[in-house]
Amino acid sequence: MVLGTTSGAGKSWLATALCRWYARQGLKVAPFKAQNMSNNARVVEGGEIGSAQYFQALAARAVPEVRMNPVLLKPERDTHSQLVLLGQVHEELTAMPWRGRSEHMWPYIASSLDALRAENDVVVIEGAGSPAEINLMASDIVNLRVARHADARCLLVTDIDRGGAFAHLYGTWALMPEADRALLRGFVLNRFRGDASLLAPAPQDLQRLTGVPTVATLPMWRGHGLPEEDGLYDEAAHGAVPHDADVRTVAVIAYPRISNLDEFQPLAQLPGIRLRWVRHPAQLEGAHTIILPGSKATSADLDWLRAQGLDRAVAAHAGAGGAVLGICGGLQMLGEALIDPHGIDGNAPGLGLLPLVTVFEQGKTVRRRSATFAADTPGAWSALRGVAVQGYEIHHGQTAQHPAMAAAGQLAQPVLQDGLGWSNAAGNVLGCYLHGLFEDPQVLRALYGADVPTLDGVFDGLADYIDRHFDAGALPGLIA
Repeated sequence: MVLGTTSGAGKSWLATALCRWYARQGLKVAPFKAQNMSNNARVVEGGEIGSAQYFQALAARAVPEVRMNPVLLKPERDTHSQLVLLGQVHEELTAMPWRGRSEHMWPYIASSLDALRAENDVVVIEGAGSPAEINLMASDIVNLRVARHADARCLLVTDIDRGGAFAHLYGTWALMPEADRALLRGFVLNRFRGDASLLAPAPQDLQRLTGVPTVATLPMWRGHGLPEEDGLYDEAAHGAVPHDADVRTVAVIAYPRISNLDEFQPLAQLPGIRLRWVRHPAQLEGAHTIILPGSKATSADLDWLRAQGLDRAVAAHAGAGGAVLGICGGLQMLGEALIDPHGIDGNAPGLGLLPLVTVFEQGKTVRRRSATFAADTPGAWSALRGVAVQGYEIHHGQTAQHPAMAAAGQLAQPVLQDGLGWSNAAGNVLGCYLHGLFEDPQVLRALYGADVPTLDGVFDGLADYIDRHFDAGALPGLIA
């Protein structure tokens, strides 16, 4: 089990690497995270799970499934999240006070974990946040309760780049119940820059204090290719292409409830492309393409977009012939209106860039899809003509041509079958419900004439990395 001293310490990254490392030893491996809070989700058989466990399953060479992430919390507001249980929205648990629902969810968590343990040689479990959150221990269902239930051999990872790493490790150990400390088999220092020999004598002193060895010091590695679970790609921190280079900027609007942001990771790896996350109109300067991504609260994020003045900036870009793409919630924003008869998301006027209207339904569409772009896909997106794509849908809204505008002859041009995508007549504004476009190699080749490393190559790179930087025998020792 991979525990962390904080959120963002590197649990998901390390768990993914471990899944591939153990799979390469010829073992049958599965990932598990009891409860994940994220608006990044993937469609699997039976519903949806957090993206991190989806990627971990692929790294483990396993088929992703709902038992690998039995509880998914999808934040809609600062104080409210939609609860997905075994892949499906559970309205009763969603409405229940969060402290009271843990015991209702635990049987599903325990049975999922037990089944995966029975069916696999190794289960790589990921914790959440920190196991030392003493305000949450009484209702814990994702950290120490899981570790105890599985009698898991635990690693505790910390982000040394933040500073205070040894205090984080010692403080976490000190706040854990004494019986649970025995589960800790090693500390991991993540994102280290510099000469590792300068860390001495801290690891040795920490082991004398806790009895737990530091089994790995992982150097900073930003270009591994795995999406950050909930973080945005920061071009300044990642050594962006210089601004005077011959590159095209793809600007993604980063509204507060952005969802499925991980699907844009391949753009960050493409030669000649600068991926920019945008929160203010000035950041759109020089953009070749503007993307309105998915949203877990489309109407609220549309209000935010207007408050920033980004609605006018997007409209100006489109009016000048610039390329605009809306995906899922972004598609809904591009239309004329959002209508919410059931109180799912909220009513709102759209941006008016496509003659479409969206009605939010109580039922949620969650499915994988294959589709082919129309042979007459126009304008800026014409390179996609005839391109077959695969992706997934996750949405409450149902979008169609605006009746009054259609009667007046103002129609959006269908570019994907079954109401999956439309463009405007000029062909520079495109909206679609299909997530995962930029993870499809055919789309990347058609639009940008380039490929990115395959996910399988990324997973092997992660496994090679931890193989080099963990103490000899540490990884086999965790399952001995």
